[in-house]
Amino acid sequence: MTRTGARTVSVFWRWWSAGTTSGIGTAVGGVALPLTALAVLDATPFEMGLIAAARYAAWIVIGLPAGVIVQRLPLRGTQVGADLARAAAVASIPLAWWAGHLTVAHLVVTALVISFANVLFDVANATFLPEIVDRDQLQSRNSLTSGTHAATELGGPSVGGVIVQVLGAVPTLLVDAVSYLLSAALLKTLPARRTAGPGRGAPMGEMIREGFAYVVRHPAMGPGMWAATAVNFVCGAQLALYPLYLVRDLHAAPGLVGVLLAADGVGTLIGAALTTRFTAAVGTARGLIVSGLVAAAGALVVPWGAGHRAYATFVLGNLAFAAGVVVLSVTTRTYRQTASPPELLSRVMATVRFVSWGAIPVGGLVAGALAGPFGARATLVALGAVTVCAPAAWLLSPVRGQRDLADVAVPARI
Repeated sequence: MTRTGARTVSVFWRWWSAGTTSGIGTAVGGVALPLTALAVLDATPFEMGLIAAARYAAWIVIGLPAGVIVQRLPLRGTQVGADLARAAAVASIPLAWWAGHLTVAHLVVTALVISFANVLFDVANATFLPEIVDRDQLQSRNSLTSGTHAATELGGPSVGGVIVQVLGAVPTLLVDAVSYLLSAALLKTLPARRTAGPGRGAPMGEMIREGFAYVVRHPAMGPGMWAATAVNFVCGAQLALYPLYLVRDLHAAPGLVGVLLAADGVGTLIGAALTTRFTAAVGTARGLIVSGLVAAAGALVVPWGAGHRAYATFVLGNLAFAAGVVVLSVTTRTYRQTASPPELLSRVMATVRFVSWGAIPVGGLVAGALAGPFGARATLVALGAVTVCAPAAWLLSPVRGQRDLADVAVPARI
């Protein structure tokens, strides 16, 4: 390996280590935050939906401008700043609790701050990867990233549930805060952007419209965005209702909640491990349709059964749903990173996430509103059916009938 190649590999692994470190803390915090709302503040179903929605609301507010902002700012500085903001926001919860002033409103505001930091961090992170990885390695690196995320989702909730049971929900959030600080320290060692952004004189509105139009008119990226929107709407509903469903409907203890939520991580790990081989065997276009159908089946299985059977169906449904979703995510993300013009990449990533991730808080709010009168189980069944829209988006697009996304004819001017 050449010296330049060795440096590139080193940069990737530092980037990966930073994401993994913060991911572990986030997975732990993902258990501790809703349990704080439930156990400490006795939150209502609507308040749980509000907290879940706040964690993704920023995608609706600054999702589109984020692509332009990231294109103009230093990638490394943007990521480090986002980590520091998230650390401060999470650490404020234990401080308020110890002072006796913790409220649901505080949790909502904290979730909003984290949400805004997440937007800038995620767009910068996705834009940075193609700069440090060769084009032919992007699919495997994206699969590794998703697999690592799966591993943290697998271990994090379990560890988080145990820590919550031993220390309590609020002190456990300090683990999340420390993970962001460690991530910031690692990211600080990364190099500056290699590819220069556009001049600052370019109108932001014009740049946003250009990126949005490119995605919407693209024969493969457009359907991919709508499929992801349907899936993320369901994810938002699950995010809001899973803790409520497990604690109040199935009467699961905090430790068991962490173990059951870890099923999502197992499914993601399975999907990430199989994505490259699966799409190579059946094709990326066909693989998207199949994985969409698997995800839809899983979402509908989750809320069935009673007693121990309900635990089993919850786990099996989540395994299928998560495995299907990760194939969708890795395949479409890699395609966007390789098929987008370099000068449009950050805006393409921001556009897709603005629309698709903007559906997450909507799903959380709708789920919270419906769970009150109809119950968590019925709401999970009804909203889980929306996942069927994902394979439908592909079947109604030019992708249908093609083996790979690369086979889809793209007009010279979009």
